Amino acid sequence: MGKKELLAGNVGLEDVLTRITEDAAAFLCDLIRFPSTRGKEGPVNRFIRDKMRELVNEANLVQIPEMFKQHKEYRWLISELSYHDTQNVRLTLGGHDANARSLALNAHSDVVPASKNQVGAFEPMIENGIVFGRGACDDKGQIAAIYLAFKTLKALALKPKGKVTVDIVIEEENGGNGTLFAIQEPPRADVAVVMEPTELKIIPAVRGAVWFTLTCIGKPGHSGRSADVVSALKLAVKAMSALEKYHEDLLARSRGKNPLFDQFENPMPVTFGQMNAGDWPATVPATATVKGVFGFLPNVHMKEVQDGMADALRNQGDEWLREHFELKFDMLASDGNEIPIDHPLVKCLEDASRKSGLEPEVSAMTASCDAWFYNNQLGIPTIVMGAGSLKHAHSNEEQIKIVDMQKMAMTLIHFIDRWCGLEDIAVP
Repeated sequence: MGKKELLAGNVGLEDVLTRITEDAAAFLCDLIRFPSTRGKEGPVNRFIRDKMRELVNEANLVQIPEMFKQHKEYRWLISELSYHDTQNVRLTLGGHDANARSLALNAHSDVVPASKNQVGAFEPMIENGIVFGRGACDDKGQIAAIYLAFKTLKALALKPKGKVTVDIVIEEENGGNGTLFAIQEPPRADVAVVMEPTELKIIPAVRGAVWFTLTCIGKPGHSGRSADVVSALKLAVKAMSALEKYHEDLLARSRGKNPLFDQFENPMPVTFGQMNAGDWPATVPATATVKGVFGFLPNVHMKEVQDGMADALRNQGDEWLREHFELKFDMLASDGNEIPIDHPLVKCLEDASRKSGLEPEVSAMTASCDAWFYNNQLGIPTIVMGAGSLKHAHSNEEQIKIVDMQKMAMTLIHFIDRWCGLEDIAVP
């Protein structure tokens, strides 16, 4: 049976995919068992390389040098963290026809730590066709979908005419250092798909984000000397209010710039996640530190947002606060990215989704991810798509439906067929 017959109407494809799905689910469970938080991704990436090498042309570990910490766009420096045992993985498949279109895929193997009260975060469980565990959807389920797609292609004796490059990267969760390093040697690709849990929606527009540390500096003293003290904690409340006001103004200015975001009440939230102030109830605190994340849409860039936040704090009206705060952006910082909804990449993925039995939905992403590295820095049109839901990511009930992982794998196969072309594996 030839390639056209195998894919036409999914004849043969669904049978082979279904037969391999159990293996892919077991592979995902193996991935979850690796507690691959930041600095501990090496073992899982070596495991991925070993499992993938029989399915692709090349499967290479790419060592990250210590000096990469000096890169101007490196995020969230931890001086004691060492990369001696940490690598990205780069896979390549197909590419026999130099005239065929090429594709880059990206997924990350790092995960956030276990949630509070999460029992057995790295002990996967399968129940009613759902895989539970840290990284199930964010992002190891996406790696398993790639594995399922590639293993199915091999079982069908098919390979892409155009080159497919896959980067499995570290440190997405803290700002994208793994992808930043991967693009130092850019993949040969006409388009890119960054795989994150999107409920199988096609995402051509992603918001940006900057994480910040704000320290307000007061004048400490005894609670009985109100005329001589300035509460850093009260300053922090005023500062948060000023940032909220700047957020409201920026959101109003961003409305209508990309209609995909307009369906959301607040597609670019500002979140104050941590505060630390004071050491005694009856003492006015000298400092108050607030850490959070400020989201923004692709119509503005991170430097403009960072400058706008600082200006909002200077101009909020409190003379003491104007001169007594420090604002740092030494953690995650990502620009947003977007391509038109009628871009050939979007249309091709819509066709592939329909072929896989899905009703394609094009939407926007109200979180940030690594897509902007490909789209903005390399100029490669990029979308985000994957199985699972963001509502489960980073939660104590993180999960992914095996059937959705299967649908994503099938969509990848049909997309590769339409974008890169597929040919018999026997072609030299």
